[in-house]
Amino acid sequence: MHTYSMDVAGLRRELPICKITDDLYIGAFIMFGDAELTVACARELLKLVPADSYDYMLTAEAKSIPLIHEMARQSGAEKYFIARKGPKAYMPDPLHVVDQSITTAAQQELYLGRDDAELIRGKRILLVDDVISTGGSMHAMESLVDQAGGIIVGRAAVLAEGGAADRKDIVYLEKLPLFNADGTLKG
Repeated sequence: MHTYSMDVAGLRRELPICKITDDLYIGAFIMFGDAELTVACARELLKLVPADSYDYMLTAEAKSIPLIHEMARQSGAEKYFIARKGPKAYMPDPLHVVDQSITTAAQQELYLGRDDAELIRGKRILLVDDVISTGGSMHAMESLVDQAGGIIVGRAAVLAEGGAADRKDIVYLEKLPLFNADGTLKG
């Protein structure tokens, strides 16, 4: 298996290169289980988005949950929100949107409980993700915040993959290239 060596938040990691389609491969950036990386990425992202610029943070389940939790811990935030992949029994009358992500073959749905939506109404929301690629997950989170009546004040990610690195509406720590089947960078 090919890997891509990358420095993120002052730490070097080897990302396995994984097939998405016959002509598209990505470097798999997984923070699950890597406490050192999660703490460092949260610290560096918080330098880009001061705590007084937003009221709450929101992310989509599941890969960026450790990141948003650590960002909340480091910033002293008492609450953050997670858009879930399915409705839960504890979610009263949930809001719901459909999401298409580069790493998910089929469409997935995101849900936010009406109780969380009430807390978001009129508040400044920072959207957080581990990797922004096509922007599908970010767009779905934007739709949930819009439905809830929140105000999106920022979009932050650890990595911007491919063309996402050219976006002016996000802050991120590093660019992540796309790859060919042989592990070389896509031109």
